Amino acid sequence: MRVLILCTGNSCRSQMAHGFLQSFDKNLEVFSAGTEASGKLNQKAVQVMNEIGIDISQHTSDSVNKYLNDRWDYVITVCGGANEACPAFIGDVKHRVHIGFDDPSHAVGSDEFIMSEFYRVRDEIKERFHQFYLENQ
Repeated sequence: MRVLILCTGNSCRSQMAHGFLQSFDKNLEVFSAGTEASGKLNQKAVQVMNEIGIDISQHTSDSVNKYLNDRWDYVITVCGGANEACPAFIGDVKHRVHIGFDDPSHAVGSDEFIMSEFYRVRDEIKERFHQFYLENQ
């Protein structure tokens, strides 16, 4: 199964989802991209994933343009709130799925609160992508 996880910046939520989906099944071909790829990973996302044994530090933040000519079984958008527009993917896709999450990189407050948002979103991503995996393997 070939899966592309798509969001705007490709630095946080899509990277965590990529890491989880790959951890569920090493035979999956999982990629992530952004319509406005930041070119770097969010270090808090790397940290919270590393704390549970998933290393995403070598992932790259790629533009969706890199994948437009490929065939995909699933393209999954992960953008969340009403302030955020989900990107559209115009490539060759069998199934388009939306699994939205809040963006923890937009959290404002104390360091403890910001980290709690990263943990909350990480755990939500794990749960929802595990459910997706079990339903579509």
